[in-house]
Amino acid sequence: MQLQDVTVVGKTGEEYKTISKTDIKLRGINNSQEILRMVPGLFIGQHQGGGKAEQIFVRGFYCDHGTDILITADGMPVNLVSHAHGQGYADMHFIIPETIESVDFQKGTYNVAKGNFTTSCFVDIQTRNALTNNTVKLEAGMFDTYRALGMFNLLNEKAKAKQQSLYVASEYAYSNGFFDAPQYFNRFNFFAKYNGKISKQSYATLSASTFYSKWNASGQIPDRAVENGMIDFYGAIDDTEGGKTARTNINARLTTTLPNGSVFKNQIYFTSYNFDLISNFTYFLEDSINGDQIRQKEHRTLVGYNGSYNKTTYLNNTQFTHEMGIGVRHDFVKNLSLAHTVDKDIIVNRLSYGNVHETNAFAYFNESIKFSEKIGLNAGLRFDQFINNYKDHLLNDTLQKAAAAIVSPKLSLYYYPNKNNQFYVNVGKGFHSNDTRLCVIENGRKILPPAYAADIGMVLKPTKQLLVHAAFWYLWLQQEFVYVGDAAIVELSGKTERKGIDFSVRYEPVASLYLDVDINYAHGRMLEEAKGNDYIPLAPIWSSTGGVTYKTKKGWNGSLRYRWLSNRPSNEDYSLTAEGYFVNDVVLNYTTKKYEIGLTINNLFNVKWKETQFATESRLKNEPAPVEEIHFTPGTKFAAKISCSIFF
Repeated sequence: MQLQDVTVVGKTGEEYKTISKTDIKLRGINNSQEILRMVPGLFIGQHQGGGKAEQIFVRGFYCDHGTDILITADGMPVNLVSHAHGQGYADMHFIIPETIESVDFQKGTYNVAKGNFTTSCFVDIQTRNALTNNTVKLEAGMFDTYRALGMFNLLNEKAKAKQQSLYVASEYAYSNGFFDAPQYFNRFNFFAKYNGKISKQSYATLSASTFYSKWNASGQIPDRAVENGMIDFYGAIDDTEGGKTARTNINARLTTTLPNGSVFKNQIYFTSYNFDLISNFTYFLEDSINGDQIRQKEHRTLVGYNGSYNKTTYLNNTQFTHEMGIGVRHDFVKNLSLAHTVDKDIIVNRLSYGNVHETNAFAYFNESIKFSEKIGLNAGLRFDQFINNYKDHLLNDTLQKAAAAIVSPKLSLYYYPNKNNQFYVNVGKGFHSNDTRLCVIENGRKILPPAYAADIGMVLKPTKQLLVHAAFWYLWLQQEFVYVGDAAIVELSGKTERKGIDFSVRYEPVASLYLDVDINYAHGRMLEEAKGNDYIPLAPIWSSTGGVTYKTKKGWNGSLRYRWLSNRPSNEDYSLTAEGYFVNDVVLNYTTKKYEIGLTINNLFNVKWKETQFATESRLKNEPAPVEEIHFTPGTKFAAKISCSIFF
């Protein structure tokens, strides 16, 4: 991979693909968390053990676990609506990182094929259709960290010659973590995928996966407990926290090229999902005797269909690409529960308990027009219909209903003065949905608040070895959703406004040596609050990532990377600050045709940093009164890990 071979001109609506394709080829992916870090300016944070979905921060959004970012894997939704722990919960740990072929993304609300949660951006992960070789990989590191991976082709060379591929991949991971209280973290993944030509015009892809994870967690801790010596920086107030989760997926896609040159795609998918989480964020604030431990559980069945039709036609020298799509998704969540518990299993009282049926049907049309080699236009229109039903077990199985629809127009204009430069303007409307339990409340919550956004940007290649991307952006959101205290309620913060700058540089000074840097700024405010009380809690302001990568096909290769997140407000009046951090990671590998030996070091300089932070009111045991202050989960200590991979 050399920057001199990269061309900027591509399909309309793909201004970020030059960046994403370059990054994944140069950096690779070491673990499932780093998948999202492929998006410039996107930060993640883990705050309750390695098995829970990460907190996500991007473009001035604190996305919680996925409320304002759409994530898909091979066209299948990762986000889970009306989830026990938060709307749009996006747990990506069922994806084995070595199976990933590409990570596509676009910031903003401009892709007509992307619907719910596409306010800050979308991330689309594609797994490999075939393996180049078999792989066995073993890893071992500090804090009792171990991992084993196997990836194997199941068809012979004769089948490959007929364009048939079938492979399996599996991993097992274990770690006690760097906390004072061991995590006993376990994760098992299995993935199988078939891809093949089944007729002269058609390709079929069928994949199946299963995932299981279980862990203990030290949870969030208050500043005062560390400052007064009650616990260590890596200690715990309640070490009974933790959880277990499982997800099984079946995904089938058929791609057919019709005689007129058009492409017809059909996809069906199925997910069975279980979730069980024990938390305690406020200790003894609500219940001074039993404590405030909560348990969130659900069993979910998710089924869906995606279909699209794509055709390119010409009128004189003008190229038209027509795309139409339809789809439906249905989530059935059984015994969606939030309970106040003691010792995990003893229920003191139920706060929320019921069944959810949520359906999202959609249709869209997209037209891309290439007027010449220099000018292109993309226009789209999307319609979404939501139907929400909630059977409340706490109200004698009373059935409550709600429904809403939204239309989302999109428009983009592209100008290519030459093959190395692109200028674009994007405008579009997107939305995020609310939890079914809140949608059905009489005279209740806004169901589908819209987001209106605009980008003005450029992708430039001033020299063969230099690639630059810059964008100025704006976003207005009708209703900010903040899920509070895991108490089955949502805080509606009203209208918000965000604007900012994204800037990325990729540079190759000499062959095989790459430098990259991303700098991002976002200014966000609540529009219906008085000045000084209008900050958006935990919204990122300044952030930057970058590094130096040396990569060759054989021999030594590696990278030194950094990530920096500035201080940001933890509450509306900025009286509490979520502290920023600067952390470095190192990867060093020696690669041959038959094996690879690697060393990975996280937090190279062993800095103390807070990975996630919240303004929380809590009361410790025997405290006379509650205190509101920063509660945090520490980031990793210096952590070294070695690996050995064998290829055959």
